[in-house]
This record gives sequence, C-alpha cells and structure tokens, in this order.
Amino acid sequence: MFRLIRQEGAARRGEFVTPHGTIQTPVFMNVGTAAAIKGGVSSVDLANELKTQVELCNTYHLHVRPGDDIIYKMGGLHKFMNWHKPILTDSGGFQVFSLAQLRKIKEEGVYFNSHVDGRKIFMGPEESMRIQSNLGSTIAMAFDECVENPAEHSYSKQSCERTTRWLERCKREMSRLNSLETTINKQQMLFGINQGCTYDDLRVEHMKQIRELDLDGYAIGGLAVGEPTEVMYHIIEQVEPFMPKDKPRYLMGVGTPSNIIEAVYRGVDFFDCVMPSRNARHATIFTWNGIMHATNKCYETDPRPLDPHCDCPTCRNFSRAYIRHLFKAEEQLAGRLAVMHNLYFYNTLTEKIREALDNGTFASFRNHYSPLLASRLSD
Repeated sequence: MFRLIRQEGAARRGEFVTPHGTIQTPVFMNVGTAAAIKGGVSSVDLANELKTQVELCNTYHLHVRPGDDIIYKMGGLHKFMNWHKPILTDSGGFQVFSLAQLRKIKEEGVYFNSHVDGRKIFMGPEESMRIQSNLGSTIAMAFDECVENPAEHSYSKQSCERTTRWLERCKREMSRLNSLETTINKQQMLFGINQGCTYDDLRVEHMKQIRELDLDGYAIGGLAVGEPTEVMYHIIEQVEPFMPKDKPRYLMGVGTPSNIIEAVYRGVDFFDCVMPSRNARHATIFTWNGIMHATNKCYETDPRPLDPHCDCPTCRNFSRAYIRHLFKAEEQLAGRLAVMHNLYFYNTLTEKIREALDNGTFASFRNHYSPLLASRLSD
C-alpha cells in the first residue's frame, strides 16, 4: 500500500494507495473537523481549486452532531460532504481529553459529558471504531489516551500500556466491522498512535510495541501541545528509527510551514493542522516570503495580490487592498478568500517538497525555506 519512491537522508518521497485514491507523500491533510472547512470553503473548492489530496474529519464532533448514524444513513462521509478522495478520521481521543471537563478513564474506555449539550457519553476503542466505520472514512485512527504534557513518568508509562491494549482492541473490532455486509467501507485502514509524552524511553518502547501489530500506518501523537519546538523535533528523531520503513508516518496536529519542512527532514510523511484556516480567519497569511497580517495599514492601497508568487484563486483575482477592506468591514468573504489562499499555500508547500525530493534538492530547499517561511513579511 505504501511505496517509498525516493529518500534523501531521512526525508521520504512516497505514495500511499487507498480505496479512495493514491496519496502522494509528503502530504498535508486539510482539516474539516465537522465535515466542513471553517471559512466557507466547500469540498468542490478543495477538489477543483486548492490541490487538496486528503481531508481530515473528526469522529467525536460528527458523533455529537449530526450523529454518525445519520451520516451512515446518508451513505457515509464521502457522499455526505461530496468528497471523493481519501478522508482520515481522527478517533476522537484528543477531543475527549481536551473538551470534556468531567471525564472518568477506565480500562473499558472513557465516560464523559458532551461539550455541546452535557449529555453523558461513553467512548472506548470499540465505540470509536464503530463510529468511524459508520462514517466510512478511508483511514481510521486508533482510540488512544491523550495525556497532558508534562505528566509524571509513571502515569505516562501506564497510559502507554493502556493505549497499546486499546489499539489491540481497535484492530480486532475493525477486522470484525470490515467483514460485515452492511459496512460502507470494507477496506477501511487503521493507523496506530505512538504516545509517551516527552520521555525518550517511553516513546521508543511504545513504538516498538505497536509496530508489531502490523497496522496500515503509524502516527506520533501528543506533540505540538505547547512543548518547545526543539523538544518536538527531538522526539521525532528518537522515534523515527523504530517506525516501519514500509508504512506511512503521520505527525498529528503539525504545524507551521517550517515545522512541516523540518519534520519531513526527520522522516515524516503525513501532516494536519487547523493553523492555515484558523490563522486565515484572523487575517494572518502565509506567503513564500514570510508571514503577513492582511489588516496592516500599509496594505490599504496595495494593488498587489497577497503573494505575487502564488496562483491560488484569491491571488489571481483580488488585491491586498480589497482583502484588507473585507476584513475591516467584517465581511464573511474575507475569511473565505484568506482560507482558500492559506490552504492552497500549504498544499503547494508539500507539492514543492515532493518536487525537491524527486529532484534530489530537498537539502537546499530546506535551507532556504525553513527560516524564510517562519519570518515576517518585510513589505
């Protein structure tokens, strides 16, 4: 399913064959948490204008509303949102541990209250797999325990052990679900998640354990949650040598353009983050010369596109002056145009990374763009 095409150092160029199409890696997955990109961008926009390969949706949010049973009745997520390329569904674990104010963790799973209406919900490995099966996503993520960072070593170790047991249950339940006649996607794939906070020994040991389960892919979770960037890079470097070479690697919730370049350099294939769309809705724009804030006074009469080096629909048609005006006037179109630009930028970034790896020039690409894309636009 995963073919490694080329390697430059630890950086990998590959392709991942799925039931809903082949994914060229490295890849950025556009985050449509509740089956929609925030900012008024549709699946048609993603497919026709923005170079999107994979969309990410969230199990917990879709279970709460409209309900995975409703999406199942509508034929699954692909039909529901009119998206025919791959979809990855996050298991809901992160949301359970980050949004639920009251929760009780037991071996069978987690008892908690919905952040929407307060109703009591139970979610464990089997429940997460059943919900994701109802959604019919291409790739399902295993249900794991997301431990606050920092956490005590002793608790982190217990959590890793529980996450491994839960992963084994996820695999068994997915196998059962995929064998049912009524299942929407009988070829649904499963990715496991490496945990262990910022403890090298726990991360490595946990990776050794879960790789024995021979899953379709492996993610590094529990990072990009406030720890220093250097710590995140260090953990990737510790875990990467123990990740299967013939399976895709996914760094969850990352990140800035520079983070993506640096993580590719360290051997990661898949990325997702709400940053491009969230920042866009607040007028923060990513360009090939650095980061700009579209409401700055200096753009009041600027006729140039957001990025002269970009050919996204926004940059082809509208000026900085106009987009600044839309934000100042609080027009919804401002967010839509900015989100379209930022998503196009992220998808083009991974496209250019793939081209650099194909051409054997990734080292020079990284040296030039990793610091530049983290800087502030000078003009």
